[in-house]
Amino acid sequence: MRDVGLAEELVQDALLVALERWPESGVPDNPGAWLMATAKNRALDLLRRNDMVARKHEALGHEPGDEPLDLDGVLDDPVGDDVLRLMFVACHPLLSTEARVTLTLRLVGGLTTEEIARAYLVPEPTVAQRIVRAKRTLSEARVPFEVPQATELASRLSSVLEVVYLIFNEGYSATKGDDWLRPALCEEALRLGRVLEGLAKDEPEVHGLVALLEIQSSRTAARVGPDGEPILLLEQNRARWDPLLIQRGLAALARAEQLGGATGPYALQAAIAACHARARVAADTDWPRIVALYDLLLQRVPSPVVALNRAVAVGMAFGPEAGLAAVDALTSERSLAGYHLLPSVRGDLLAKLGRATEARAELERAASLTSNAREQALLRERARRLSVE
Repeated sequence: MRDVGLAEELVQDALLVALERWPESGVPDNPGAWLMATAKNRALDLLRRNDMVARKHEALGHEPGDEPLDLDGVLDDPVGDDVLRLMFVACHPLLSTEARVTLTLRLVGGLTTEEIARAYLVPEPTVAQRIVRAKRTLSEARVPFEVPQATELASRLSSVLEVVYLIFNEGYSATKGDDWLRPALCEEALRLGRVLEGLAKDEPEVHGLVALLEIQSSRTAARVGPDGEPILLLEQNRARWDPLLIQRGLAALARAEQLGGATGPYALQAAIAACHARARVAADTDWPRIVALYDLLLQRVPSPVVALNRAVAVGMAFGPEAGLAAVDALTSERSLAGYHLLPSVRGDLLAKLGRATEARAELERAASLTSNAREQALLRERARRLSVE
C-alpha cells in the first residue's frame, strides 16, 4: 500500500465498524487483531474493485491504474504486535524525526493535534501542517505502507520509543477534559514498552523507557482522590504506590545501566523517578541527586521543560529563592509562554517565600492556561487558599 491517507481511511473504517458492532456483540478477546483483520478485509474489497477497473481499462485498450495494494508486508512481520507494527510502518526514515513522530501519534496513537501540540509546546496549526506535509511526502514518494524488514527496525526504533513515551505522558496528565488521568493510554504505552523490551533486548534506552513507565505507573492509585481530584506527588500516600511496578521499574533501570545506557535520556528520567520511589516518605527524597540527574539530562536533551523540572528540584534541594531564580531565568523562553506549569511552579515558590499576592496571580494565570478541568480546579483552589491565609 503506497497511500498513507488511504491506509488511515481503512483504519478509521475498521474503528467505525467496531463502534457499531462491539456494543451488541461485545469486545473481542484480541481487539487489535480484530481491527487489523477488518481493515484487511476492507483493503481486499478495494483491491478487488481496483483489479476489476484495471481489467476494464485493459479491455478498452487503456493502461491499468496504480499498482495493487500489497497487504502481505503489513501482516507478515518481525514485530508481532498490531499497534507496534503500525508504529514502525508510520515512522518512515524518509521523514524527519519530528515529522514521523507527529504523524505516528496522530494516525496510530490517536492523539489529537491539540494534545500533540502540547507535547511539543508548539501551536496547533504547526502540528496540523507537519501532518499534512508528512502525508504528502510519503504519498509523492510512493512509499509502500508495509512493515520494514527486521534489519530496518533499528533505524526507526528511537522514533517509536518517543511515540510510546508521549502517549504515556498524555495519559499521565491529560491535555483537556474532566479527568486528570487517562489510564488506558498509560496502560497501552506500558504494554507497548514491554513488547519492545522483548523485541530489542540489547537496546539500553528501551529498558530505560520501560523503567520510567513502570515507576510512573506505580503511582496511579495515589494520584487521584475519591472524587477524581488530582493529588500532587509530595502529598500522595506512598503506601498506595504499587511495589511490584516499582520493583519491575528498578530492574529495568538496572538492565539499562548494565548495557551502558545509564546516561540515556529515558534512563536518566527513570533514575529521577527511582529517587522518588526509593523515598518511603517525601521528606526522605534525595533532591540534590535529582538536581544532578537533571543537569545530566539537560546536557543530553536541552529542553525548557526539563529546565523547569530542574528548577522545581533546585527549589526543593536548595530553597525556594534558588528555585525561583531558576524559574525566572526561563520566563523569556517563548515556547513556555503558554505553558501552564511555568506560572504554576512560580506560584508555588512565591507562596513558600510568603509573597501570597504574587503567588495567587500566578496560580490564577496557570489555571487560565490549562484546558483540563481537574487541573483548573486544583490551581484555583490553591489560589483561593492563599487569599484566606
